[in-house]
Amino acid sequence: MFDVLLSIAISFTVTFLAIPAVINVAEMKKLFDMPDARKVHHAPITPLGGIGIFAGFIFGSLLTLHFSQFADLQYYIAAAFVIFFLGLKDDILVISPVKKFIGQVLAAFIIIYYGNIQIRSMHGFLGLYQLPEMFSLLLTYFAVIVVINSFNLIDGVDGLAGSLGLLSTVVFGVYFLYVGLSPYAVIAFSLAGSLLAFLIFNFQPAKIFMGDTGSLLVGTINAILVIKFINVANTADVSFPIPASPAVGFTILMIPLLDTLRVFGIRILHRRSPFSPDRNHIHHLLLDRGFSHRAITLTLVTVNFLMIVAVFLGRSLNVTYLLAGVFLIFFSLIAAIYYLLPGPRLFVAKTAQEENAQLTKASQLVSLKKDSILEQNN
Repeated sequence: MFDVLLSIAISFTVTFLAIPAVINVAEMKKLFDMPDARKVHHAPITPLGGIGIFAGFIFGSLLTLHFSQFADLQYYIAAAFVIFFLGLKDDILVISPVKKFIGQVLAAFIIIYYGNIQIRSMHGFLGLYQLPEMFSLLLTYFAVIVVINSFNLIDGVDGLAGSLGLLSTVVFGVYFLYVGLSPYAVIAFSLAGSLLAFLIFNFQPAKIFMGDTGSLLVGTINAILVIKFINVANTADVSFPIPASPAVGFTILMIPLLDTLRVFGIRILHRRSPFSPDRNHIHHLLLDRGFSHRAITLTLVTVNFLMIVAVFLGRSLNVTYLLAGVFLIFFSLIAAIYYLLPGPRLFVAKTAQEENAQLTKASQLVSLKKDSILEQNN
């Protein structure tokens, strides 16, 4: 318990002190995310908040974890470093989706082969239990990469990705602490402490974004935690077993995961790359209906929390039925937003060339002079 409290204190303090420094450096070096027709902010804001999140998480973890007792932890930190440099390069220079995907596969490889994180059983979902080794590996790679990208894609309005990440890490951390897996609790709460400090600067009106550096890191750690949770919570020798652990684990990440899968499906149906940008995410739907950033964040986090409570209370039920219920409720929510609330229909550009032409035409770039930037921030 002391290690957990210490990790929270360290990670929160480091991130809280690092974020203002990152903002100042970004203003001096003109490192800003410029507004355009697709983005929801109207002033240049630095997307380098992930540096502060990573710093808090690393210090909080390294100073409290006991690597001599849990050898797998060093590989989780190694994967976090891979994701950090991948996201940092993308935030500053912008890299192609292919290179970004390769970096994520490398992080997943470290987590799976060296960190012993693997989905070996479906625990009764669709009547399936133990999986063949090859299918198990493919499913684990898919799950890790989808979770990593889900937080990257849900990071569209002030405070949303950070709040959802804070919710998931706290839930995972509480469970691991309760069942005696303190190293995983430390990892979860180290990230939670960093996100809590970051949200002080990221809630509307945001002074900084987490960028790919932060969102990819949040996704990576949550991918580790959710797979470990599913594997541990369904074993008989754990002090608090959860028979429907896949349903509970999936629900903890419900909003990022289901929204990502939904948007990927829309893009594929329109013969576009799943990684091409658009305005189809659930936060875009709510923005177009007049919701503020703060209202969107509070609404989606509340829905996610209530679904976690509901599925947890039904943890003894069949996994398939629980997950079907989660899917039904989520897509009913999307249908209600889409059809019951007034607003424009989904935006999907026909081709990447047309989308780039539209964004170039509609963009309103703000001067990068320091005085104008400070005026807009104030």
